[in-house]
Amino acid sequence: MAPIGPLARILVQAAVMGASILARALPAAYGAALNNARKGGVDAAKASGESVFGKKRIAFDEALMVLNLQDAGEKVTAEQVQKQYDRFFQANSVENGGSFYLQSKIYRSKELLDEFIKEKREEEKMNS
Repeated sequence: MAPIGPLARILVQAAVMGASILARALPAAYGAALNNARKGGVDAAKASGESVFGKKRIAFDEALMVLNLQDAGEKVTAEQVQKQYDRFFQANSVENGGSFYLQSKIYRSKELLDEFIKEKREEEKMNS
């Protein structure tokens, strides 16, 4: 077996040391993140179940605020949602100097509220 030069030995030792540091630091950081999430009101299943690339859903209250329908609350109608969606989506159009990010928020808000209205209608049909 050929002797390893001193530079190569130092590089290997540095790599092994770096790997061991990461092996200890990553679980500790993950645990700290879960504790912070719990303190912030998020349960561990939601905190650990959401991947980096996972689809995050907009909250119902936020969807109402984005489309300026806070006053409607639970009584929001499909017509109100569509009217506000058309208004804000067109106003924030990229062609008009608007923001793609805001358009995305508006679209996701409409998507969530449409789903809420659909579920509410199905629930009313089941109850009657």
